[in-house]
Amino acid sequence: MTTRPLDTRPLPAAALAVLESLLSDEAYATVVGIMGGDEYLHENSSSTESSLGQYYIAFFGDPSDTDAWSVQFGGHHLGINADLNGTDNAITFAPTHLGVQPAVYTNADGEEVQPFDGIYTDAFAFFDSLTAEQQATLTSGDVTMCAPGDECDYGSGAGLTGADLTDAQKQLLLALIANWAGMADDETNAAALAKIEATLDDTVIAWSGETTYDMSTGDGISFSISGPNVYIAFQAQQGSAGADVAGVSTSGWGHVHTIYRDPTNDYANSVTQQAASGMAGGPGN
Repeated sequence: MTTRPLDTRPLPAAALAVLESLLSDEAYATVVGIMGGDEYLHENSSSTESSLGQYYIAFFGDPSDTDAWSVQFGGHHLGINADLNGTDNAITFAPTHLGVQPAVYTNADGEEVQPFDGIYTDAFAFFDSLTAEQQATLTSGDVTMCAPGDECDYGSGAGLTGADLTDAQKQLLLALIANWAGMADDETNAAALAKIEATLDDTVIAWSGETTYDMSTGDGISFSISGPNVYIAFQAQQGSAGADVAGVSTSGWGHVHTIYRDPTNDYANSVTQQAASGMAGGPGN
């Protein structure tokens, strides 16, 4: 394994080129926006968190068109795990962590950046498509979190199931899921989402928090999507971790952690991961 620390001031072009080649245009834009948020906090907040703005890239095995190998890229609010199998021409990103803080910031070019706007838009498009009865079932369910290093039974608890949805509602749910399970090329994404769609009737969705996409009020949202072929948790963090910036939301709507896992194909908590991880779960030496 080769591990190299990176600094986003500026992030080496070669590392960005690796990410850009792995990810779809939309996923790459989200990842760059996440890193920009950490950079913004590093420069403007009171945080003493040294990991803000620092990222690591690691290669497990040798890049190959015929063998299996992996790329890991991560930092404070980001953990991309790309497992590639040259024999099957396949790639999976499970488990992957996408986080954001703050929700909205202004970059060095004076542009407003909102990394999770697409995710929020898809989440509320799904929520708004539901009937009042469906929404009541959804919000009475059990929102869960299965972190990357945890052994999980992927218990779904109560909530709204895919079998309760119309065909149109299922497509909106799949569009939301695609923010995590559709991060690669079109062919790979289509195969991954088809696998998830095949067991969507057995997938449980739960939601808590706000019911309107309005970041000027409330404490944000949390939801989980748990099925045989997908697990996604999205949770608003009710704290800024010392990263306060005047006039900027760094809690609730503005501080979110998410995790994507594939119950059928997930290295998390395996012997391989434990051997390659330090006590804090970061890259080994």
